[in-house]
Amino acid sequence: MSRKKIIVGISGSSCSVLGVRMLEALKKAGVETHLVMSEFAEKVIKHETGMNPEDVKKHADYSYERKDFFASIASGSFRTDGMIVIPCSMKTLGGIASGYTNNLLLRAADVTLKEKRKLVLVTRETPLNLIHIRNMETVTLAGALVLPPILTCYSKPKKIDDMVSHLIGKVLDQFGIGFDYKRWK
Repeated sequence: MSRKKIIVGISGSSCSVLGVRMLEALKKAGVETHLVMSEFAEKVIKHETGMNPEDVKKHADYSYERKDFFASIASGSFRTDGMIVIPCSMKTLGGIASGYTNNLLLRAADVTLKEKRKLVLVTRETPLNLIHIRNMETVTLAGALVLPPILTCYSKPKKIDDMVSHLIGKVLDQFGIGFDYKRWK
């Protein structure tokens, strides 16, 4: 594989703008993207951003319906560099942690783990209960990386977009994909 291929899953948690911005950043970096959204993600995107889910799909090279188990990303023989679930709801985290693959987003994450590829979960919830923490432990032990969207202030952000960019950069660092954001000096 010469051009990187990343699966992007957007689940139904708040901060859907993170998924949209991730797709934009990956496109700018020349990465081939494969998008799958949960049913609730489409509703949250519309509510939080005013965007139509079809407009979000245009940011990806390929997009799939959540019930399309014949999609390429449902198989381990389709080679990718990994998957990012951004944002990752606690429902989606629970599905991944338990191996419950009743939709394509969960199946693609399961395939990513079984093939020992990088899986980054940008989990969105606060406060956390013990079930959330144990699910995070389970996916971490299975090989995923839990990367919550934690605010940073050392970069002296002036607006929300600065904080979003910082998070996008932190996630892309996990895949060795360059992204210009304010780093610690």
